[in-house]
Amino acid sequence: MSDEVLAVISASAPRRVLGLGAILVLGVVAVYVALARPPENPVWMAFLLVLGLGALWLAERMRRATAHRLELTRNEVRSSSGEVLARVADVEAVERGAFAFKPSNGFMLRMRAGTDAGRRRWEPGLWWRMGRRVGVGGVTPGHQAKAMAEILSALILEDAEAGE
Repeated sequence: MSDEVLAVISASAPRRVLGLGAILVLGVVAVYVALARPPENPVWMAFLLVLGLGALWLAERMRRATAHRLELTRNEVRSSSGEVLARVADVEAVERGAFAFKPSNGFMLRMRAGTDAGRRRWEPGLWWRMGRRVGVGGVTPGHQAKAMAEILSALILEDAEAGE
């Protein structure tokens, strides 16, 4: 069965609350300072308002993104919203080392050259896509990401051996 879910990554509640709380506090404080004690220079006022409203927008994006979960099947890594992050056949490597450019508690997928990796995309706290790289993680538990990365590595190795 190719649609069987082999691993799942979902945002843990404490990490989600902490991440959202930090961004919300930044947004509220920046807007409060801009309105309650406006700086004399209008450039600083505009900066504080843009920073605060941007942080509040980011918090809402993160809240929506982390409501979903990521699922690994034999064929793809997908979001519970139905969006496909990567097809297993298109993954060249799974990077999860200490010095890999990856999200916190996560891993990075390097896609094969010539594959249509899709447009840039960012779901704060859960995953991002930029060019041939897909980062998975953020406010997710490390053990779930590690399990998914290991299963995905095994699937890639299995496909490579079957192709020989």
